[in-house]
This record gives sequence, structure tokens and C-alpha cells, in this order.
Amino acid sequence: MNSSFRKLSQEEPQKLKGKRALLRVDFNVPQEDGKILDDSRIKATLPTLRFLMDRGCSVVILSHLGRPKGTVMEKYRLTEVGKRLEELLQKKIQKLDVCIGEEAREAKKSLKNGEILLLENTRFHIEETENILSFAEELTEECDFFVQDAFGCVHRAHASTEGVAHFLPAMMGFLVEKEVDTLKNVFEEKKSPLTLVIGGAKIDTKIGVIHNFLKIADSILIGGGLANTFFNAKGYDVQESLVEKDKAELARKILQEAGEEKCRIVLPRDIIASKEITNEASTRVVHRKNGELLEAGEKILDIGPETIALFKDIIAQSETIVWNGPLGLFEYEPFSNGTKTIANAIASASATSIVGGGDSIDAIHRFAIPEHQFSHISTGGGAMLEFLEGKILPGVSVLRKNTEW
Repeated sequence: MNSSFRKLSQEEPQKLKGKRALLRVDFNVPQEDGKILDDSRIKATLPTLRFLMDRGCSVVILSHLGRPKGTVMEKYRLTEVGKRLEELLQKKIQKLDVCIGEEAREAKKSLKNGEILLLENTRFHIEETENILSFAEELTEECDFFVQDAFGCVHRAHASTEGVAHFLPAMMGFLVEKEVDTLKNVFEEKKSPLTLVIGGAKIDTKIGVIHNFLKIADSILIGGGLANTFFNAKGYDVQESLVEKDKAELARKILQEAGEEKCRIVLPRDIIASKEITNEASTRVVHRKNGELLEAGEKILDIGPETIALFKDIIAQSETIVWNGPLGLFEYEPFSNGTKTIANAIASASATSIVGGGDSIDAIHRFAIPEHQFSHISTGGGAMLEFLEGKILPGVSVLRKNTEW
């Protein structure tokens, strides 16, 4: 990332002391019955919060939660998030039920150095997702500078991610800096062999990444529902499997370009098929590469043992591995082996390993694979995909244009 982007880590401490920071974080955490199921996104922003407090700043926190679509919905309030943040920091957090207006202004003004104010869900206002600059300006009132630490949201040009940076000096927090630098190095400091492991359901969300990696990857290993679209493009009858038949021409074009770029695309040689999707489903191995066909009513739900062995061998020889998307319907035991085994292979590899996407991270947690065994786990699935696709992330690019102190 260009050095013209300002980073919190490079700011002089005397510039920060006594200032009021507006901090955008991604506290969009999963909850059930009012209880937080996974607080990893809250933990991920603690280094930035502690840095600001240790340097004598007061901090005003912005975040969204869920998709309330411009209306106040009780289940999407940030109250439980505030309580969890208090526990993690062991520090009192002031939480408001609004994010703009007189109450918010007065609460900001009364903050003392080292204190934290958590404002309410920004998406309770339709102006947030429409990036209305008057709303963004109101969010910045009484604040001295803006810190972008919500990597999971930087691909969205919303008022609290992009708009606010037009009104305050703005910079990357530690989380966004780490994410951007790590992903940037995949391209700028490429260590070969480089392998992309990509799965999931739809080709649309992954096509840009595959295209971009055709130029730099040595191997692209494809699984999940994504592989079915390539099977269909090659004329293989996928029966009742999840497939995007209207994307056949697109898949054929990718395979052609891979040959031109001398990038090896590896599709599953054998697959796990079943006529039902349950934890008690009976399955069978279908050797697609040997000409075996699916029976009527069968679905492809995982990669088979020969494919697993091949993928593991390529992963073991890699110096860089980027993984996004499961290789099968891992939520069900009969179809979990492919994702589980490949996830463990990536975790055990000596290569630099970068993982992103909600389903991939869910799989890591489900199979109890320690996160520290991966070089980097991205906090933003959509943002990671768009970065790897080569797209501009508005919540980052705006930091280049922000005002000076």
C-alpha cells in the first residue's frame, strides 16, 4: 500500500495526546438470544484502542450491527457489544442509544483522556449506507481525527467508513494496516510456489479473484459448489448438485486463460456424492476423472480421498497459500472431511498461509484448529476478496485524500 496512506502507528505521540479519536470498528458479531457467539472481531481492534488510550486520547467508537435498513431494531443494538468490550478492556465503557444529535455531541464533549464512548448502530440511519455526507459530518462532530480499523467494512462506501474521512484527518488503525500489508505482500513480495485454494458456492463472488490469481499463482485448487460449475462447463453431468449453469462459458474462459498464463487449475478428480443432506446420509465416492457418473438424484457434496491427497501434496510444496471458501458442505459430518483435512494441511504447512471468508473461519473453529497455526486470518471476507481481485477499497483509498492536522 502506498506510503501516502497515513497510519496510526506512524503518528507522533505528542500529536495524539488530549485529542478525541473517532474510531470505526467492525463489531458486527454473531449473536443469539442476546449473547455474543464469537467476539474475535472485538478482540481484533483492542491493540488500536489500547494504543489510543495509552497516548492520552479519548475514543468515540462507531460500528454497525446487522442490516436494520435504516430503522431502529432492538436486536441490533450494540449494548451487548459494549458489555463485552468492558470485560475485555476491564474498563468502563459509556454506551449511548444514539449516534448523532445533541445527546451524542454532549457525551463526546464531556469525554476525558483515556475514556471510551460507544455510539449506537450507525445503520439505524438510512443515511449511513447511502453515504450522505451531512450525516457523516454529524458523526465527526467534536472529534479531532478519524481512525479506520473496520477492515470487514472498507469495501463499502458508507458514511461511517468513507464519508467521515472527508471531514477529519484520517488514518489506518493497526488492524487495517496489518490486513492491507499482509494481502499486498501476496502480490508485491510473492513467494513461489503460490497456491490459491478456493471453494464456496458461487462463481460470481470468486471470479475476479481467480482471474487476478491466474497471473501470479502456480496452482489454483477449486472445490465446493464452485467446482460443480467447472464440471458442468466441461460437460460432466452434475445431476442435482448446486451449479450455476449460466456461468459455463465463463468457466470455460477461465480454463482457457489458465493455460495461456501457465497457471495450473486443479479440479477434484473424485467426489463424495449423496442423494440426501443429513448427518446420517449414506455417501459414495465417484471417480469423475475415470469416467464414473453420478446417479439420478445425487449431489456432489465434498471432495474425495484422491483429490484430498493431491491437494495436500500441492499445499505441502507451496511457499504461499491463500484459502477462501469451504471445499464441501462441511456443516454436515458426512461431507466435512475434505474441508477439515485441507484446513489442517494448510495449518500444518511451512508456507505463509492466509485465510479469509466467514465459512472458512467457521470451519477452522468447528474443527478446533488453533488460529495461530495460520499466518493470517482476515477479519473481512468480502473486503479480502475485493482486495485480492484488485478492486479499490473506498474505506482505505479515502485515507489518501483526507485533510491534514
